[in-house]
Amino acid sequence: MKIESVTHEYKRDKLDIILASSSTYRKQLLARLQLPFSVCIPDFKEARTGSMPPAELVQHNTLGKAHAVRVVYPQATIIASDQIVVCDGTVLGKPGNYAAASEQLAFLSGKSVDFLTGVALLGKAIERYETVRFRVYFRHLNAAEIDTYLLADQPYDCAGSFKSEALGISLFSRMQGDDPSALIGLPLITLSGWLQPLGRR
Repeated sequence: MKIESVTHEYKRDKLDIILASSSTYRKQLLARLQLPFSVCIPDFKEARTGSMPPAELVQHNTLGKAHAVRVVYPQATIIASDQIVVCDGTVLGKPGNYAAASEQLAFLSGKSVDFLTGVALLGKAIERYETVRFRVYFRHLNAAEIDTYLLADQPYDCAGSFKSEALGISLFSRMQGDDPSALIGLPLITLSGWLQPLGRR
């Protein structure tokens, strides 16, 4: 395992904050806090959907990523996150292609959808974990609306088949939750509260 990309000039023995993720979305979100950080893709095999209840699954995968990177960089402060999408008791993953995304959005049409986003912060002076919940209510969508949206945003690498930070916001009738950044994949309000006592925010 190695540092995959660095936002500032760091030497290995000078690393401070590391984002344990391969997600470009989480990297962009963390950059909003204007903190120097590095990115490391964790050497961790995520548990499969259905192998445990949703809340346990997201916690298992979040902490697994964090600890995998902490083993390699024990002096660093590690941030990790994982997210699952649940609707009518069904856990939805990333669609991967147009056909699967179209099927997902047709299933979500007119329904409420729960996003469970796990976030962990592991360091020498802190070890925190929380599951942040956010609920989205979809409008009733017809086939033409779904097609137009998917061709515009192409959200095939997003669980739930939409990007709320882009045109995907037009698919909702309302949203319910305390931290909209959790919907994108990294709960910045929770994370900022944890980092502030450490003098990093």
